[in-house]
Amino acid sequence: QVQLVESGGGLVQAGGSLELSCAASGQTFGSFSMAWFRQAPVKEREFVAALSWADGSTYYADSVKGRFTISRDNAKNTVYLQMNSLKPEDTAVYYCAAVISTFRIRDPYEYDYWGQGTQVTVSS
Repeated sequence: QVQLVESGGGLVQAGGSLELSCAASGQTFGSFSMAWFRQAPVKEREFVAALSWADGSTYYADSVKGRFTISRDNAKNTVYLQMNSLKPEDTAVYYCAAVISTFRIRDPYEYDYWGQGTQVTVSS
């Protein structure tokens, strides 16, 4: 079992920055690929960014590429999402997720463990 707890959400003006954190506990953190997803009201959960445990490769949704950065600190069992140049359309609940192995790293149905989510609101 892996428990994930997100933090760092909040209200920010357009153009601002936030850093989300996801603290993991339970099984060996370093063996999991980690990802961030988000869900806005009346929309489906969508992929934001992921980091593969196997080779450290990172993956981003086109809508956040160049603005968001995913990273991890295995010593702290924590994954981060640095969000810069935020836009009102980035407003959503952001979820951290973990999976041991997948070939479909952008697919939310592949992930076994989820955090409770943290709200990010970007005002115009």
